[in-house]
Amino acid sequence: MKDGFIKVSCAAVDIRVADAEYNTSNMIKIAREAYKNGAKLIVFPELSITSYTCSDLFLQQPLLDGAMRCLIRLAKETADTDIIIAAGLPVAFDGDLYNCAAVINHGEIKGLVPKMNIPNYGEFYEARHFREGFNDTRYIKIGDKTVPIGGKLLFRAVSMPEFVFGIEICEDLWTVNPPSSAHALAGATVIANLSASDELIAKDEYRSMLIRSQSAKLYCGYVYSDAGYGESTTDMVFAGDNIIAENGVILSRSKKFTNECVYAELDLERLLIERRKATTYKSSGADEYTFIDVDFDIDKTELTRHIDPSPFVPGDETKREKRSEEILAIQSMGLKKRLEHTHAKTAVVGVSGGLDSTLALLVAVRAFDSLGWDRSGITAVTMPCFGTTGRTYNNAVNFAKSLGVTLKEINIKAAVTRHFEDIGHDGETLDVTYENSQARERTQILMDIANMNGGLVIGTGDLSELALGWATYNGDHMSMYAVNAGVPKTLIRYLVDYEAKRTDNEILRATLEDILATPVSPELLPPKDGEISQKTEHLVGPYELHDFFLYHLLRFGFHPAKILRLAVKAFDGTYERGFILEWLKVFYRRFFAQQFKRSCLPDGPKVGSAALSPRGDWRMPSDASVNMWMSELNDL
Repeated sequence: MKDGFIKVSCAAVDIRVADAEYNTSNMIKIAREAYKNGAKLIVFPELSITSYTCSDLFLQQPLLDGAMRCLIRLAKETADTDIIIAAGLPVAFDGDLYNCAAVINHGEIKGLVPKMNIPNYGEFYEARHFREGFNDTRYIKIGDKTVPIGGKLLFRAVSMPEFVFGIEICEDLWTVNPPSSAHALAGATVIANLSASDELIAKDEYRSMLIRSQSAKLYCGYVYSDAGYGESTTDMVFAGDNIIAENGVILSRSKKFTNECVYAELDLERLLIERRKATTYKSSGADEYTFIDVDFDIDKTELTRHIDPSPFVPGDETKREKRSEEILAIQSMGLKKRLEHTHAKTAVVGVSGGLDSTLALLVAVRAFDSLGWDRSGITAVTMPCFGTTGRTYNNAVNFAKSLGVTLKEINIKAAVTRHFEDIGHDGETLDVTYENSQARERTQILMDIANMNGGLVIGTGDLSELALGWATYNGDHMSMYAVNAGVPKTLIRYLVDYEAKRTDNEILRATLEDILATPVSPELLPPKDGEISQKTEHLVGPYELHDFFLYHLLRFGFHPAKILRLAVKAFDGTYERGFILEWLKVFYRRFFAQQFKRSCLPDGPKVGSAALSPRGDWRMPSDASVNMWMSELNDL
């Protein structure tokens, strides 16, 4: 439960129709196994104690009495397990019969929740036996205990207040207004669904869509337990399609027709952060609910869920290509609008043979093509200086020529040398002035060329560089429209690769492939033996780590310790914990210290859920202290 994680499970049960004792024995066995595997909640299917397909046997008193007897047995024989159990059974109450979920914890039956929506169409005829549930909390005698029963019960963990779960049953989810919506607004972070959804062609796709959608809308964890093998096949077949989802993503899913128990760790801290950030998520109705205490021991949850080391980059190639096209369209359409609005005649891009300027020029070409303008109106300027290598120079030249834009070469060595003389720099000391003078000279040239030709300077800097402040203030930090400002470095590689794969221009493809293979560098220091001497990732650390840190900082505001824990899991086998920790410290120091550069950024399109625009997603004082974050890191 550390860092807001809790392990949950759901299982289809090997059952016999109307054999409550047999079914309960198997549920006890599975609950014990789930407890040993670290789960704090296990959800069983709808009417799991008796089976869902008992039909008119539900009207037989022996079945009802046996179900209640087995519920008491289930509680008693799991009293020594530190797990919460949700199981289904028919319950006779106040002269009516209800399809209920029972919640058990440490040997106690904590509450009963009736199904609110009773299907009576197609293959379902539940209204023949059951009544719709009620919302008000009433009380029922079970053995020698009085137990609350009602549709508005929420179960809250004493030792983990962020774990509050509510229950809905099968059809409840498929309705226009599922009970889970009210549960979540009242405080539930987890929804347990006890279901008996029969299997039909393509129904599994619709089922998963519903679960993903509901978990996304409610910013919740959703634990869906589905009836499986053992139910009557007179008219229906059940597949045991057990699903655990979180905020629109399926974390775990069983193989159908296997009666499998599945597990996943829900990140409740992340869900609550998402709710706080979404100002349209308005909590309400808690006063209409009865909150029931449940509990379990607090321990560190072992993470088995997949932690994506590249959260900005889709792992699936098809999705990645779709995302690439979408991002390029957003960037180019933003630039198109800006060119039209300013009545610009040209676009000016500084090209270095590196990834960022390559992407910026590709976007400019798309914008011009969309406008129907001749590509010659784009001026690509290459400005070699002290650190430029033959490889990057040739790539810049070949790249521009292959696109059919206007190429302009301006060697800035003499201008920068004269500048050194003007300010009294010896030109030999390889300090920050030596580097930044080159960046600012390049920006001045680009701005003046744009002014001469009625154009806009297109910015090349990316989201990762903005996070680290890896840009020269009023140098490459500045432009007239920053098309890459919302794109992280790890994603830029795939955008350029996407364009390389789709072009039929062999020279362009070969050039792009070589640019992709070139080490990332500002090339502000002299090369060694003709090779790049200044490799960015040797100086600020691997961009894949920094992009990982940035994503979890911006999207969720996690503690540094949690980000470290996630990174260690995500990069297991790639980087050691100590290595990750040191670069995480660098990330936080630079992120706070360099905010002043982000506070005066030029306009640029947002393309993803994490962005650093001072007018949009990230508003931070430039003089904020990093001490609290560094103190936590220093204790790790």
